[in-house]
Amino acid sequence: MELFGYVAAVLIGLILGLIGGGGSILTVPVLVYLFHVQPELGTAYSLFIVGITSLVGFLPKWQQKEVDLRTALLFGLPSMLTVFSTRKWILPTIPDLIFSSEHLVLTKSNAMLVLFSVLMLFAALNMLRKSTEIEQEKKAFEWNNYPLMFQGAIVGVLTGLVGVGGGFLIVPALVMFSKLSMKISVGTSLLIIAVNSLVGFTGDVWIQGSLMDWRFLGLLTLLAVIGILVGGKLAKKMETNLLRKGFAWFVLLMGAFIFYNEFQVMLR
Repeated sequence: MELFGYVAAVLIGLILGLIGGGGSILTVPVLVYLFHVQPELGTAYSLFIVGITSLVGFLPKWQQKEVDLRTALLFGLPSMLTVFSTRKWILPTIPDLIFSSEHLVLTKSNAMLVLFSVLMLFAALNMLRKSTEIEQEKKAFEWNNYPLMFQGAIVGVLTGLVGVGGGFLIVPALVMFSKLSMKISVGTSLLIIAVNSLVGFTGDVWIQGSLMDWRFLGLLTLLAVIGILVGGKLAKKMETNLLRKGFAWFVLLMGAFIFYNEFQVMLR
């Protein structure tokens, strides 16, 4: 199973490079189901892997002038604050046993994976929609774009809870509330994901640093970085819309499987 895990690590980066997001949604399932990492520690690992990989993917976008720094700051600052707060203070206060009855037991691990599966289903449906693919005329930048800041705060909480980069939420928000093109939204999203993920990870280092296998984490990150570099090259030659749809169906099936599996575990 570990061999499949290492291949999947490359695949995570490859998908990020090909379609600009979505690959990180696989990181936690790979860590939990293929490497048998405890879910809370798995979300911490995921933040580091996704953060470094997205940072590497962001650099060529920056060189190609496909990043809007002001929008990244407006969305990213509230997102960064909420992701750090969630990892540092909120997540540790959630009890290991959340609910117990004669027929149902809900643990912290189950709850995280169920929430994660719901986000996977949402991400898949979002990627299958065509509305976010439509290019829009860019509107003038506004510092008082409160809907965008609110979206940033919400994404930060979700990133902190389940360890995903949130590109499947960030890109549509940038397109909808900032009227950025898809190309600029993807580049800006990678910067936001990188900062959010690495800031959130710092909270985990303080709390779970002694439990982390840094050699294992470094290897998976390296494989994902190789994947995103290859994916970035291939993206220029491939039809990304078709790839996005195929990947969306895969995420939809995996999300449904995780939800069903965890629900069965919760039943007595």
